[in-house]
Amino acid sequence: MNGKRTVQPKTPRTQSLLAAEGGQNLLEFAFFVPVVLLVLLGAIEMGRLAYLSILVNNAAHAGVQYGAQNLATASDNIGMQNAALNDGQNISGLTAAASYYCSCADGSSSSCQPTDCAGSHRLVYVQVNTTGQFHSLFVYPGLPSSHTVNGEAVMRVAQ
Repeated sequence: MNGKRTVQPKTPRTQSLLAAEGGQNLLEFAFFVPVVLLVLLGAIEMGRLAYLSILVNNAAHAGVQYGAQNLATASDNIGMQNAALNDGQNISGLTAAASYYCSCADGSSSSCQPTDCAGSHRLVYVQVNTTGQFHSLFVYPGLPSSHTVNGEAVMRVAQ
């Protein structure tokens, strides 16, 4: 009436209701924490998998960068493989396979002979495929504990 608010004294009934709410909060927290931890662990594992995928693809790019320098390095499959493996030294089970192929500028195929592509010039490409193994930190029911991650890069050779 006069703008002042009066505070009601706590009765035994209101004190028992407050105590019951404290138990409910604890129960909600007990259900909430495992769900949050599971989501957090899943996010960490997905981040690790994405990072490994980037590393495997970067190793493939390192291999094609070596091979795309000139026609001599384009035919050096061992050199391209070594460049990819050296780039991904910290990747578990990294393998690399390198190859090169040719095509004509007019779109027809070529066998990489200098006499091919009579009507246009010959284009040489190098390709490196890499594979790495991802091992999860924890074993999840129904999911494999390791995954194969593949990378591929193709680049035109400088001529």
